[in-house]
Amino acid sequence: MTVSAEALAVLDNEYSNRHIDLDPKGYFLIYLDREQGLICAKHFTNAINDQGLATDPETGEVLSCKGDLGRSHTTVYTGRTAKELGMKITEEADPCPISMFDHALYLGREFVRAEIALLTGAEYIQD
Repeated sequence: MTVSAEALAVLDNEYSNRHIDLDPKGYFLIYLDREQGLICAKHFTNAINDQGLATDPETGEVLSCKGDLGRSHTTVYTGRTAKELGMKITEEADPCPISMFDHALYLGREFVRAEIALLTGAEYIQD
């Protein structure tokens, strides 16, 4: 059975719009350093409030998904491939900055997308 790209896009969009619990260990902003040939992931800490929203651990302010938050990252992880970057975060970082399986799976997907963009020269925008 062949499934169309359109049908897969609809399915993917449905999954993207579901409720997710946020990782209390923080979040990552992923970008490419094309000059160095690296996939980069800046890690930021956060707290989760009673409504399940990510907040600044120092101020308690709810963090917006849009725009520059003016916050400092705790660590920058880099790798030449999705696998290398994932292993640095999950096997070498102590403590591991990920506490939820769905967060790890999401990051793996994003790292692969970033690797493909790095290899092909395509634009990479984190989902």
